[in-house]
Amino acid sequence: MSSRSVREEIGSCLIHYIESESTEGEDVLFLHGLKFKAETWKELGTIDLLSEKGKHAVALDLPGFGTSPECEEAKDQVLADFLHTLKLERPIIVGPSMGGKLALEFTLGFPELVGALVLVGAVGVPEYRDQLSQIKVPTLIVWGEKDEVSPVENGQTLNQEIKNSSLFVIEEAGHPCYLDKPEKWHERLLGFLETKG
Repeated sequence: MSSRSVREEIGSCLIHYIESESTEGEDVLFLHGLKFKAETWKELGTIDLLSEKGKHAVALDLPGFGTSPECEEAKDQVLADFLHTLKLERPIIVGPSMGGKLALEFTLGFPELVGALVLVGAVGVPEYRDQLSQIKVPTLIVWGEKDEVSPVENGQTLNQEIKNSSLFVIEEAGHPCYLDKPEKWHERLLGFLETKG
Protein backbone atom coordinates (compact mmCIF):
# COMPACT_ATOMS: atom_id res chain seq x y z
CA MET A 1 0.00 0.00 0.00
CA SER A 2 1.17 3.52 -0.59
CA SER A 3 0.23 6.96 0.60
CA ARG A 4 0.67 10.46 -0.72
CA SER A 5 2.11 13.56 0.89
CA VAL A 6 0.25 16.83 0.21
CA ARG A 7 0.59 20.51 1.14
CA GLU A 8 -2.64 22.41 0.66
CA GLU A 9 -4.21 25.73 1.57
CA ILE A 10 -6.76 25.03 4.30
CA GLY A 11 -8.60 28.25 5.10
CA SER A 12 -5.83 30.77 5.79
CA CYS A 13 -3.26 28.07 6.63
CA LEU A 14 -0.89 25.91 4.58
CA ILE A 15 -1.26 22.38 5.90
CA HIS A 16 0.85 19.31 5.16
CA TYR A 17 -0.87 15.96 5.41
CA ILE A 18 -0.34 12.31 4.49
CA GLU A 19 -3.25 10.39 3.02
CA SER A 20 -3.71 6.73 2.17
CA GLU A 21 -3.89 6.24 -1.59
CA SER A 22 -7.41 4.83 -1.45
CA THR A 23 -9.90 7.46 -0.33
CA GLU A 24 -12.73 4.95 -0.08
CA GLY A 25 -13.93 3.62 3.26
CA GLU A 26 -14.43 5.14 6.68
CA ASP A 27 -12.47 8.32 7.40
CA VAL A 28 -9.87 8.14 10.20
CA LEU A 29 -7.99 11.35 11.03
CA PHE A 30 -4.72 11.21 12.98
CA LEU A 31 -3.46 14.13 15.05
CA HIS A 32 -0.06 14.05 16.77
CA GLY A 33 1.69 14.86 20.02
CA LEU A 34 4.01 17.76 20.79
CA LYS A 35 7.20 15.94 19.73
CA PHE A 36 5.70 14.12 16.74
CA LYS A 37 4.13 14.77 13.34
CA ALA A 38 2.06 13.19 10.56
CA GLU A 39 5.10 11.22 9.38
CA THR A 40 5.12 9.35 12.73
CA TRP A 41 1.96 7.47 11.73
CA LYS A 42 3.45 6.53 8.37
CA GLU A 43 6.71 5.32 9.94
CA LEU A 44 4.76 3.25 12.47
CA GLY A 45 2.83 1.57 9.65
CA THR A 46 -0.55 2.74 10.96
CA ILE A 47 -1.64 4.50 7.77
CA ASP A 48 -0.81 1.53 5.53
CA LEU A 49 -2.40 -0.91 7.97
CA LEU A 50 -5.70 0.99 8.02
CA SER A 51 -5.62 1.34 4.25
CA GLU A 52 -5.25 -2.44 3.94
CA LYS A 53 -8.34 -2.78 6.15
CA GLY A 54 -10.39 -0.58 3.81
CA LYS A 55 -10.19 2.65 5.80
CA HIS A 56 -9.35 6.12 4.50
CA ALA A 57 -6.51 7.25 6.79
CA VAL A 58 -5.30 10.86 6.92
CA ALA A 59 -2.61 12.32 9.21
CA LEU A 60 -1.95 16.05 9.31
CA ASP A 61 0.78 18.29 10.67
CA LEU A 62 -0.87 20.89 12.86
CA PRO A 63 0.24 24.50 12.23
CA GLY A 64 3.78 25.00 13.53
CA PHE A 65 4.59 21.28 13.50
CA GLY A 66 6.18 18.97 10.95
CA THR A 67 6.17 20.85 7.64
CA SER A 68 3.03 22.94 8.29
CA PRO A 69 4.12 26.55 8.95
CA GLU A 70 2.76 28.56 11.86
CA CYS A 71 -0.72 29.98 11.34
CA GLU A 72 -2.77 32.40 13.43
CA GLU A 73 -6.02 30.46 12.98
CA ALA A 74 -7.25 28.64 16.11
CA LYS A 75 -6.37 24.94 15.87
CA ASP A 76 -9.95 23.75 16.30
CA GLN A 77 -11.03 25.98 13.41
CA VAL A 78 -8.14 24.66 11.28
CA LEU A 79 -9.43 21.17 12.00
CA ALA A 80 -13.00 22.10 11.02
CA ASP A 81 -11.72 23.66 7.77
CA PHE A 82 -9.57 20.59 7.10
CA LEU A 83 -12.55 18.23 7.45
CA HIS A 84 -14.59 20.44 5.13
CA THR A 85 -11.86 20.76 2.47
CA LEU A 86 -11.10 17.03 2.38
CA LYS A 87 -14.79 16.14 2.69
CA LEU A 88 -14.16 13.93 5.73
CA GLU A 89 -17.58 12.76 6.94
CA ARG A 90 -17.73 12.53 10.75
CA PRO A 91 -14.29 10.89 10.94
CA ILE A 92 -12.86 8.90 13.79
CA ILE A 93 -10.35 11.33 15.30
CA VAL A 94 -7.21 9.81 16.86
CA GLY A 95 -5.53 12.19 19.28
CA PRO A 96 -2.38 11.35 21.27
CA SER A 97 -1.09 13.62 24.05
CA MET A 98 -1.41 17.25 22.83
CA GLY A 99 -3.49 15.94 19.92
CA GLY A 100 -5.78 14.29 22.46
CA LYS A 101 -6.41 17.62 24.14
CA LEU A 102 -7.24 19.16 20.76
CA ALA A 103 -9.51 16.22 19.91
CA LEU A 104 -11.43 16.75 23.18
CA GLU A 105 -11.71 20.49 22.57
CA PHE A 106 -12.82 19.92 18.98
CA THR A 107 -15.43 17.30 19.89
CA LEU A 108 -16.91 19.62 22.52
CA GLY A 109 -16.92 22.56 20.10
CA PHE A 110 -17.99 20.76 16.92
CA PRO A 111 -19.83 17.61 18.10
CA GLU A 112 -21.68 17.26 14.78
CA LEU A 113 -18.38 16.82 12.90
CA VAL A 114 -17.01 13.87 14.89
CA GLY A 115 -17.97 10.22 14.41
CA ALA A 116 -15.81 8.63 17.13
CA LEU A 117 -12.78 9.39 19.28
CA VAL A 118 -9.55 7.61 20.12
CA LEU A 119 -7.70 9.38 22.94
CA VAL A 120 -4.14 8.22 23.67
CA GLY A 121 -2.43 9.59 26.79
CA ALA A 122 -4.34 12.85 26.31
CA VAL A 123 -3.05 15.86 28.25
CA GLY A 124 -5.19 18.60 29.77
CA VAL A 125 -7.94 16.21 30.87
CA PRO A 126 -8.73 18.02 34.18
CA GLU A 127 -9.49 21.22 32.23
CA TYR A 128 -12.41 19.52 30.52
CA ARG A 129 -13.65 17.30 33.33
CA ASP A 130 -16.94 19.16 33.83
CA GLN A 131 -17.75 18.94 30.10
CA LEU A 132 -16.76 15.34 29.39
CA SER A 133 -20.26 13.98 29.94
CA GLN A 134 -21.35 15.99 26.86
CA ILE A 135 -19.32 13.65 24.62
CA LYS A 136 -21.69 11.07 23.15
CA VAL A 137 -19.63 9.44 20.39
CA PRO A 138 -17.98 6.02 20.82
CA THR A 139 -14.63 6.63 22.48
CA LEU A 140 -11.57 4.41 22.88
CA ILE A 141 -9.15 5.55 25.60
CA VAL A 142 -5.62 4.09 25.37
CA TRP A 143 -2.96 4.71 28.00
CA GLY A 144 0.53 3.53 28.82
CA GLU A 145 0.75 1.94 32.25
CA LYS A 146 3.95 3.89 32.97
CA ASP A 147 2.85 7.24 31.50
CA GLU A 148 4.69 9.95 33.45
CA VAL A 149 3.40 12.89 31.35
CA SER A 150 -0.34 12.29 31.71
CA PRO A 151 -0.98 9.75 34.51
CA VAL A 152 -3.29 6.82 33.91
CA GLU A 153 -5.76 8.43 36.34
CA ASN A 154 -6.58 10.86 33.52
CA GLY A 155 -7.59 7.91 31.37
CA GLN A 156 -9.77 6.61 34.19
CA THR A 157 -11.42 10.03 34.50
CA LEU A 158 -12.22 10.03 30.77
CA ASN A 159 -13.62 6.52 31.03
CA GLN A 160 -15.84 7.45 34.01
CA GLU A 161 -17.18 10.67 32.48
CA ILE A 162 -17.64 9.68 28.82
CA LYS A 163 -20.58 7.31 28.77
CA ASN A 164 -19.85 5.37 25.57
CA SER A 165 -16.16 4.70 26.25
CA SER A 166 -13.69 1.92 27.00
CA LEU A 167 -10.23 2.13 28.58
CA PHE A 168 -7.30 0.01 27.42
CA VAL A 169 -4.08 0.24 29.46
CA ILE A 170 -0.94 -1.04 27.73
CA GLU A 171 1.39 -2.68 30.24
CA GLU A 172 5.04 -1.65 30.40
CA ALA A 173 4.39 1.28 28.03
CA GLY A 174 5.14 4.96 28.60
CA HIS A 175 3.49 8.14 27.34
CA PRO A 176 3.82 7.38 23.58
CA CYS A 177 2.43 3.89 24.21
CA TYR A 178 1.64 3.37 20.52
CA LEU A 179 5.38 3.65 19.81
CA ASP A 180 6.41 1.46 22.77
CA LYS A 181 3.98 -1.37 21.92
CA PRO A 182 2.84 -0.89 18.30
CA GLU A 183 1.39 -4.40 17.94
CA LYS A 184 -0.91 -3.96 20.94
CA TRP A 185 -1.85 -0.46 19.78
CA HIS A 186 -2.74 -1.60 16.27
CA GLU A 187 -4.68 -4.61 17.52
CA ARG A 188 -6.81 -2.50 19.86
CA LEU A 189 -7.32 0.30 17.34
CA LEU A 190 -8.50 -2.11 14.63
CA GLY A 191 -10.79 -3.84 17.12
CA PHE A 192 -12.38 -0.53 18.02
CA LEU A 193 -12.84 0.50 14.38
CA GLU A 194 -14.65 -2.78 13.66
CA THR A 195 -16.93 -2.83 16.71
CA LYS A 196 -17.66 0.79 17.71
CA GLY A 197 -21.26 1.87 18.02
